[in-house]
Amino acid sequence: MSRVILHVDANCFYASVACLHHPEWNGKPVAVCGDPAARHGIVLTANYPAKKCGVHVGQAVWQAVQSCPGLITVAPDFGLYNHFSSMMRNIWLEYSDRVEGFGLDESWIDMSHPGMTLEKGVQVADELRERVKKELGITVSVGVAENKVFAKLGSDLKKPDGTTGIFPETFREKIWPLPANQLLYVGRSATHALRRLGIYTIGDLAQADSQVLKKALGKNGLLLQAFALGMDASPVMRAETEVVLKSVGNSTTTCRDIQTVEDARCVFFLLAESVAARMREQGLKGQCLSISIRETNFARASCQTMLGRPTFVTEDLIRGACRLFEENFKNRLPLRSVGLSCSHLTPANAPCQLSFDGEDERMLRLEKLDAAVDCLRKRYGPGIIQRGNVVLEKDFSMLNTKMENPFGKH
Repeated sequence: MSRVILHVDANCFYASVACLHHPEWNGKPVAVCGDPAARHGIVLTANYPAKKCGVHVGQAVWQAVQSCPGLITVAPDFGLYNHFSSMMRNIWLEYSDRVEGFGLDESWIDMSHPGMTLEKGVQVADELRERVKKELGITVSVGVAENKVFAKLGSDLKKPDGTTGIFPETFREKIWPLPANQLLYVGRSATHALRRLGIYTIGDLAQADSQVLKKALGKNGLLLQAFALGMDASPVMRAETEVVLKSVGNSTTTCRDIQTVEDARCVFFLLAESVAARMREQGLKGQCLSISIRETNFARASCQTMLGRPTFVTEDLIRGACRLFEENFKNRLPLRSVGLSCSHLTPANAPCQLSFDGEDERMLRLEKLDAAVDCLRKRYGPGIIQRGNVVLEKDFSMLNTKMENPFGKH
């Protein structure tokens, strides 16, 4: 039985949802953008009228407005996008229990079962497009193929609101002339490496010398060549399958440069609270603590340490992060952004070696304190209780670290 994989991609998702709630914007150029005042002033997505004027994802807001003087800019509403993403997913689940999300606006759907063919998959794809348009008021593009990589590629070929089937007997004519960077996982670095080898199209990649690819890109070169040849057997995860987390982390670009050690401590307090709360929500503890920095010239650095025992206690993350920063990075101020993450995760209820120095009593007391704070914030909002140094630093006290860079491109 051959596989039938659909990849569904919502067209200009953020902007489409925004325009749906503002019919007066119909036909006008619209871009969803970050806040320039908070130094997040880039375009997250733009609708097609805006794209025709040269507006594109990642562009600075001022540049977008310059290239499109009538551009309507709107702040992101991730709660609304999550709601629409859930409604789309509910539609996909009516057709299959093998649905794997790829960001908020994209999903793979495995339609494989006896009697299903690629031709029938194209019919299902057209049905999905019409349902989303009718029930949600936005459009999607769909790719249909025997594997995830080609299905993803197919959904990019007819936008907006189109279906593309990629069949084994004709994929070379349709796929191989396309630029190599349209293939999934061929990013900027791989594109430059391939071009240095004289490889510009997917066909060039498919027919390249495998040893040359391996030497230039390692095993990834051989993997990308296999994708170009249509050799991808990766499964679509079932809807109930949970991804095993390898780390929990967060980072933030602050509204002004982090100038002093006390500034850094304040931001690390916020990040530690966010990461610790998320680990508690997931029922996880971490033992490897990492911090990262980005300087004003965009240079990056990171370091890590092993904690004495697995923990989700906020105080432990704060102390560890501040110690790491002062030992490694206090001489690299000012900074543009910092990050904090925990790895080596274990279930929170996993057995742990008892200590004889009173540490268990301290941990239990702090865990109860964190639980009480979580309860207050859940009921009354995140601002109901804050640490003193955060309250005193007005520039950083308004940071919403839970929503900082939560999603990729859309």
